[in-house]
Amino acid sequence: MTAAAPILYSFRRCPYAMRARLGLSAARQDVRVREVVLRDKPAEMLAASPKGTVPVLVLPEGRVIDESLDIMRWALGRNDPDGWLDADAGETARLIAQNDEPFKRALDRYKYPDRHAGGAADRLDQRAAGMDILHPLARQIAENGGQLLAPSPTFADFAVFPFVRQFAATDAAFWAAEAPEAIRNWLTGHTESPRFLAIMAKYPRWEAGAAEPALPIAV
Repeated sequence: MTAAAPILYSFRRCPYAMRARLGLSAARQDVRVREVVLRDKPAEMLAASPKGTVPVLVLPEGRVIDESLDIMRWALGRNDPDGWLDADAGETARLIAQNDEPFKRALDRYKYPDRHAGGAADRLDQRAAGMDILHPLARQIAENGGQLLAPSPTFADFAVFPFVRQFAATDAAFWAAEAPEAIRNWLTGHTESPRFLAIMAKYPRWEAGAAEPALPIAV
């Protein structure tokens, strides 16, 4: 790795950071990873992006990209060997907006009920709201040959599945019993893929002067 490689501030379990790492890995970008602890964010990250959320990509010339989808697009705009950007742009945007807005809202209130006004009493309603979004996705996956837009995965699949993974893990027994087979198989295929396993490598918390491992690249 060169000294001029971009720096990625990341948090392993964050679904936004996951999809940024997936895009960078798929684009085979040479990136240094700084794993952070969100309750004690490094000053260097906050100086680059004061909003304090991950992921944050700092390019060698100083440009900062601090939105996960923008990081994916930057990487794939440089190199898109698997054709992630070839799918229907309008449908890709619709699926991601649905994921990042109503589905993420339901997911947060299902997974963390105590953090929201409805509390535990609202938890099952929020799970049902999430499932109402996932059932049509399952039909779409079945109709398209195994992925959201085509038989092979595209940008939408990688932008969405980290959030579905979080939903599934909230109650694994419920997911196994109630989620449609098509979406269970789709999720398992992604979470067991070499690329996902590679980008989920564990790193120690980064501190100034510590090693900066290269982002793993798997095909």
